Amino acid sequence: MADRQDPNQPRTLKQIWAEAQEKRLALENSSPITNPSYSDDVLSAIQIHEEILRAISRVSLFSPNEPLDDIATPDLPYLLANYYLAEIHQKTTESDPARRRAALSRVREAYERFLGLLDAYDALQGPYRTLYERYTDDPLSFSTVTSADPARRRDAKIANFRAEKLLKDRLATLRRDPRYAEAVHGDGDGDGDGDPASGVDDEILRELYLAEVSFAAHMAFQGLEGLNRELEVLAAQAARMPTALLPQQAGQNVEDDARRRLRREERDGGAGYTDRVEAPRRLQSVVGGPLLSRTGKPLQPFTLVGSRQEMTRNVFRPGHNLPTMSVEEYLEEERRRGGIIEGGGASSYNRPEPDEDDVEKADQETYKARAWDEFVEANPKGSGNTLNRG
Repeated sequence: MADRQDPNQPRTLKQIWAEAQEKRLALENSSPITNPSYSDDVLSAIQIHEEILRAISRVSLFSPNEPLDDIATPDLPYLLANYYLAEIHQKTTESDPARRRAALSRVREAYERFLGLLDAYDALQGPYRTLYERYTDDPLSFSTVTSADPARRRDAKIANFRAEKLLKDRLATLRRDPRYAEAVHGDGDGDGDGDPASGVDDEILRELYLAEVSFAAHMAFQGLEGLNRELEVLAAQAARMPTALLPQQAGQNVEDDARRRLRREERDGGAGYTDRVEAPRRLQSVVGGPLLSRTGKPLQPFTLVGSRQEMTRNVFRPGHNLPTMSVEEYLEEERRRGGIIEGGGASSYNRPEPDEDDVEKADQETYKARAWDEFVEANPKGSGNTLNRG
């Protein structure tokens, strides 16, 4: 039976590293959507990787005064401690922009420590040496693609993807090598150290570890580029934060600004200028500052918004317009405006009885009847139709 670890004895670096790798791989196969304890798992992984870094510093495992070849093969994986820490910090789920920026700052620090350690051992070769020099010149605007030409940027991105694929394929090939399995399990303890005396085991393990370091360097530069892009997005969000208020607060601020402008204009002589388009609505600024010039020209984008009461009333409104008056009210309004012609039809037979005492009215009716008789005598029936006569 194997001896159990004495709880009073501090754990070795190898034991801490094994637990850290287990937690890191568990995070890679998890997500904040399906894992309720995802945030706690991320925090636990960060803490154990920080414990690894303290242990590495305590035993002075790496020294910038020695070349990469002087690092023992079993110690090469510890070069990745800061890289893994940066990747785990990147997984933190922070919705608050300020906290997210703080997390990204920790990501940058871990990436910088990782690349600085590789640079000290002269482990950054070829294009990665150039990328590191470019990053140290201007970290905040660093990008793996420097050309502004869209075609060249596309070609550079394709080259990055191909390089990443080649590195992944090389790692997969090395891990499928039978010598790797023998190096990991051939000594019987399953610790991955292999048999130092065999030579072959040490060779394949060293090649694999250095390939992992090269792949991590490639991904670190990609991560720094993505980090700068995310910081740009957060900065743009922060610039819009003063206007991203609750509707009531935003409306109150706009109304207060309008009152101040009106008082200033009245004090200056009453130019009659106002940013308000119409009384029932308010102008909500998207950027800030004056919305319209004195000639009415828009100076910046804006949105017309109603009051909170109006928005509340409109929540449960139907999609169609409801009638505002009854049919009887509409007809009465049309009759008042003269839009209805009355008379004719059955109502024409309902004539009032003549007043025999009204002599003047009787004379008018008599004169009207005589005029009609004279017109009929002077214009016989059919006398006006002369089109069909021969």
